[in-house]
Amino acid sequence: MRSIMAFLILAAAAIAQQGHPLTGTWTGDWGPTAAERHAVTFVLNWDGKKVSGVINPGPDAITIASVFVDPGNWTVRIEADTKDHQHIAAEGHIENLGSYHRTLNGSWNQGTVKGDFRATRD
Repeated sequence: MRSIMAFLILAAAAIAQQGHPLTGTWTGDWGPTAAERHAVTFVLNWDGKKVSGVINPGPDAITIASVFVDPGNWTVRIEADTKDHQHIAAEGHIENLGSYHRTLNGSWNQGTVKGDFRATRD
C-alpha cells in the first residue's frame, strides 16, 4: 500500500512540474510553402494570470504582445509585431497535450505572407 501511495505522490509531482501547457521552449518552423521554411522558437511562461514570452530569443527577439488560450479545445492565438512593424498572428492547436513534448500546429500570418507553422516543446 505504501508503494502505491509513493507512486501516486511522485506521479502527481511530475505532472505538476510541467505547469501550464504552454510554458517552456518550443522550436519548429513556419513558412508559406513546404519548401520555404523559417526556423522559429517560442519561449513562453505562465505567471499565474497570463502567458507571455518572446519569439526567436536573442538580439532580434520579438516580444509577444498577447497570447489567448481556449482550454475548451486547446487552441492558441499568439500575436506580436516585428521590429520592422510586421504583424505576426499565429493560431494553432495544442496536440499531444499529455506529452511533455506536445506540439503546436496551425496558421501563421506575418505581414502579407500567409503560411503555416509547427513547433514542439523541448
